[in-house]
Amino acid sequence: MNDDFDFDFDLDELAPADPASAEAVERFWSGDLRALSQHHTTPNGSHSFVVAHDQSVTWGVPGKPQVMAIAVARDLSRFTFTLETSYHATVSFAQAWLVERGCPPEKIAKIHGDAVKPADDLTLQIEQQIRGSGTRYEVLDTHTSDFNPSETWTLTRDAQPSEAPIRVFHEMWDHAAGTYTMREGAFADEDAAHAWLDDRDGPLPEPPEYRYADGAVLRARAALSRSADTPAIPKAGVDAPRTPPAAPGRRPAQGRLL
Repeated sequence: MNDDFDFDFDLDELAPADPASAEAVERFWSGDLRALSQHHTTPNGSHSFVVAHDQSVTWGVPGKPQVMAIAVARDLSRFTFTLETSYHATVSFAQAWLVERGCPPEKIAKIHGDAVKPADDLTLQIEQQIRGSGTRYEVLDTHTSDFNPSETWTLTRDAQPSEAPIRVFHEMWDHAAGTYTMREGAFADEDAAHAWLDDRDGPLPEPPEYRYADGAVLRARAALSRSADTPAIPKAGVDAPRTPPAAPGRRPAQGRLL
């Protein structure tokens, strides 16, 4: 997919619209990015939305999120642009961030290239729930591990439930099967969630609403998610998990976007 996308965003004749975009351009380094999904509006390509895997993070500080969401908006009448980027532990949260910035969810849902696939209907359902969540989830913490175990988790505060509002979205990769699962856990507070993440002394507690939901409704929602393009997560680091250096690796020199 990178053969068709070089991350230059056609900004040569445009100027940053604000200081934040100018700073984002200075920080942007595309050398280690691998595009996973993208959408560009027509006509004239006024907006670009990209989900990418930042392979350099694998060699950086352990646990940091590796999935980057990139949103570019061009004002062709004023010859300016805005550039925003954000890191996420999972593709679905990166997609949700882009949807909040105007990307149609169905346009960014499909992940291209060599990627592991969702293992079951519940994974598809939870990912669809995250993509369309808007501002429902406040992300409190994340962690990404390439090996032993191969997993990510995202700790959030859910604005909707009155019971157990702290939610953990736990993604686990099965290298041999080429699949992954996503599960949602519910906790009364952050301390309880961190205790489970640290100890893993039992199964991930299911959200209370799972107990009350109609099983037929859950199955129907899962079937609906299967009818859309099936998402996946990047396979980088899956077939041959990489062992990070003992000390945090040096990040590449930051390049210029323009």
